[in-house]
Amino acid sequence: MVDEVQTLARRAREAAADLAPATRAAKDAALELVADRLLEHLPAILAANAADVERACEAGASATVVDRLTLDRSRVASIAEAVRQIAWLPDPVGEVVRGYTLPNGLELTQVRVPFGVVGMIYEGRPNVTVDAAALCLKSGNAALLRGSSSAACSNGALVDAMRAALEKSDLPVDAVQLVPPDRAAVGELMRARGLVDVLIPRGGADLIDTIVEQSTVPVIETGVGNCHVYVDAVADVERAVRILVNAKAQRPSVCNAAETVLVHADVAPTFLPAALRALAGAGVTVHADERVAGYAEQAGIDVVPATDEDWDTEYLSLDIAAGVVDSLDDAVAHIRAHGSGHTEAIVTSLQDSARRFVASVDSAAVMVNLSTRFTDGEEFGFGAEIGISTQKLHARGPMGLRELTSTKWVAVGDGQVRG
Repeated sequence: MVDEVQTLARRAREAAADLAPATRAAKDAALELVADRLLEHLPAILAANAADVERACEAGASATVVDRLTLDRSRVASIAEAVRQIAWLPDPVGEVVRGYTLPNGLELTQVRVPFGVVGMIYEGRPNVTVDAAALCLKSGNAALLRGSSSAACSNGALVDAMRAALEKSDLPVDAVQLVPPDRAAVGELMRARGLVDVLIPRGGADLIDTIVEQSTVPVIETGVGNCHVYVDAVADVERAVRILVNAKAQRPSVCNAAETVLVHADVAPTFLPAALRALAGAGVTVHADERVAGYAEQAGIDVVPATDEDWDTEYLSLDIAAGVVDSLDDAVAHIRAHGSGHTEAIVTSLQDSARRFVASVDSAAVMVNLSTRFTDGEEFGFGAEIGISTQKLHARGPMGLRELTSTKWVAVGDGQVRG
C-alpha cells in the first residue's frame, strides 16, 4: 500500500506541474468533456451505484447514509451541470491579489497559483468525487481522491468517466486519480508530505479529528454542522416558521441543515405552537426543553425530552433540539457553548438585533432572515464547493476556486541590485 499511494502521489505531482501553466481555455474545454462523459457513462455509473446502495442497505445503513450515497439520473445530471458551471467561472490562477511599484523601480505583484496536489479524504458521497476533481482541475491542482469503501464502485465509475474525458483533452490524465478506499491509504496520504501539498477531509467529526491530529501534510479542516436558528423577540412568525422548516427538513442529511432552534421567550407563545405543528407535519421529531415541552402540550404536539447531549448533536436526520431563551445574549451564549462554528441564523424584524447577532456569533457563516441551507458554494455563486471550512486560517466558509489557490510574489526589475 505504501508503494501504491506514493506512486499515485508522484504521478499526481508530475501532472500538477503540467497542469499549473494550463490556459483557462484548455481547462474549460476539459471540464466540458468531463460533463459530457459523465452523461455518456450514465448506465455504468448508475449500475455501480446500485451495487453500493444494495451493499449499504444489506449492512443496515441509516436512511441518511443511503440518501448521501444514492445517485439517480437527475443527480448525475446535476453533477454534470455543476461541472459546466465551474467551467464558466473565472479562472483564479494568475489573478493579481495586490501589486505596487517600490521607490527603487521594482514592480511587485502577488498572484494566485495552484496548491499543486490536493488530497481529498471523504465519506460515502459520490458527488464529492466529481465536485472535488472539477474544482481542482479549474484551479490548476491535481486531485488524489480517497472516498469511502461504501462508495467504491460509484467512485470508480465516476473517475473512469473523468479520466476518459481527460484522455481527449490537453490536460494530463493523472490530474485525477482515485486512491484505494482502505484505512492504510489514509495513513499514507497523511504522511505524504512533500508529495501532497494539502489534505481536505470531508465527513464526520471522527474522520476530521483523526486527520487534523495525525497528518504531517497541511490540512484544511472542514467541520461538522451543528447549526442553529434563533427566533428573536420581534420576528415575523410566518416567515420564521417557513425558514425553520426549510432549514431543518428541506434536506436534513447535509451539514448546513439546522440542528437546534432557540426561541426568545417573548415570541414563544405565538411562534412555538405554529412551529411545532409545522415541524410535526414535516416529520420532524423535536427534542424539547421543559419550556418548549409546555407549549407542545398546550398545542397537543408530541415531543421528546431534550438531553444534555442533544444540544451538541449533529443529527443529520429529521430531528431537532428546541429551547426557549430569555434574551439574544442567552441565545449567543448557547451557540458559543454548543455550536460547531458552521452556520447560525437569526430571524428578526429588528436591525439592532441582527447587527448584534452577526457581531457576536463566531461562525463561518451567519444568516439574517434566511435558512441555514444557503451556506453552500453554489448558492454563494462559487459553483460547486470542495467543502465548508470551519477553521480560521487560509479559508473559512464555503470553499470554491479561490480557496484552492495559494499565492506567489513576482518581482520585475531593470537590473537593480541590493546594496
